[in-house]
Amino acid sequence: MNPPGPKAIGWIEEPPRRTPLLAQCEVLVVGGGPAGLAAAVAAAQRGADTLLIERYGFLGGMGTAGGVTNFAGLYGRREGRMEQLVRGVASELLDRIEALGGLNEPQDGMGGRIRVRSYDVAAYKCAADAWLTSHRVGVLFHALACGVHLEDGRIDALLLQTRSGRVAIKAQQVIDASGDADVAALSGAMFTLGDGQGQMLYPSTMFRIGEVHAGRAQAAIGEFGAIESLMEAAAERYAFPRRGAILRPQRNPRQWRANVTQLRNESGAAVDATDALELSAAEMEGRRQIVQYMRFLRAEVPGFEHAEIAEIAAQVGIRETRRVHCQHMLEGQEVISGARFPDSIGLNAWPIEAHVDGAVQWQHFLDPDNAYNQLPYRMLLPLQPAPRNLWVAGRCAGMTHIGQSAARASGACFAMGQAAGTAATLSLRGCFEVAQLQRALKEKGAVLV
Repeated sequence: MNPPGPKAIGWIEEPPRRTPLLAQCEVLVVGGGPAGLAAAVAAAQRGADTLLIERYGFLGGMGTAGGVTNFAGLYGRREGRMEQLVRGVASELLDRIEALGGLNEPQDGMGGRIRVRSYDVAAYKCAADAWLTSHRVGVLFHALACGVHLEDGRIDALLLQTRSGRVAIKAQQVIDASGDADVAALSGAMFTLGDGQGQMLYPSTMFRIGEVHAGRAQAAIGEFGAIESLMEAAAERYAFPRRGAILRPQRNPRQWRANVTQLRNESGAAVDATDALELSAAEMEGRRQIVQYMRFLRAEVPGFEHAEIAEIAAQVGIRETRRVHCQHMLEGQEVISGARFPDSIGLNAWPIEAHVDGAVQWQHFLDPDNAYNQLPYRMLLPLQPAPRNLWVAGRCAGMTHIGQSAARASGACFAMGQAAGTAATLSLRGCFEVAQLQRALKEKGAVLV
């Protein structure tokens, strides 16, 4: 078991305390990213009294706070045709973003192997608010899980640090969609940090660039990866933190999304985003790298001569921290081989995208005409000694280091979240079977095969 906590230089003793009970609910979801959003809506759709906890004052997870600005893994090839393979409750959110004029048309990359949909971050935030409100999901913003109260092998209450102080919320079922497995770690579940040997997928600080001459920039950069040749030509004049940079236009073609930074700690390994000191240093290093990259763009890349920084993400974009030990750990080979499972709860259509030292390594599906794998229900179920009423969904679910580099994308997270929220609610109502869960998911439009 890996105890959570900082690298301490000492300890202080705190007196016993009484914590006020703020609320009670049937299903408590921690984390407002794709997995948490889908889990909360799925639970509420089935009539559960549902509350979602989010550390920021808005929803969207890395898609908003981390500045990702596109949905990856929703689309994949089936029998040679590119189509949307992740549907269900995710489609409701996309429709709402599109209704606000904030959703771009699908964009293909890597010779048609991948497809993403970019969006306006403000539209995503507003659409997510309205979406949860329409399903009567309660939301508590500016709240961070800081402890659990366990009783008879279950989570009886979650302890939160809020602007009102420390509070407790009682729940019958708990879904950890925090990304960092905060609740699972606090409750004693087993987990691995990164690859277990001190290495994780490198995080990045995302940013948007404004005042771009769209036509000239598009001609100079073209498809994914074309910026690399320009970077190589200028390598002697600039210290690039990584190869494999991605620059793509947003819905407004004068604004571009930049995924070009890579963040290391003092030893050169990927920043550990569960370490407060490392994460703080990474925030500043990311902004330093952005300033340097803008210098390169203005001087070397056509169309960016008058470019300016339009926005820097609210926080470092985190790709990997804790991965909970679950009944099944999705492996990289299962991803690229297009694995099928009898307890499938949804699909992943994103290939392996490993952010390693100085580069991005892709491994695509072995069958390019059927580029997806199924996700088993067992990857949502933590092994003992985890509490019996805990599910995990999103990038902290049951995946190996390499498997997680694919299924951490938003498409798979939506699928896992919908399954976790549905399963938690079915479990409230009595006898639960996987076949019953699969029927319920398909009734709500989820694609399982």
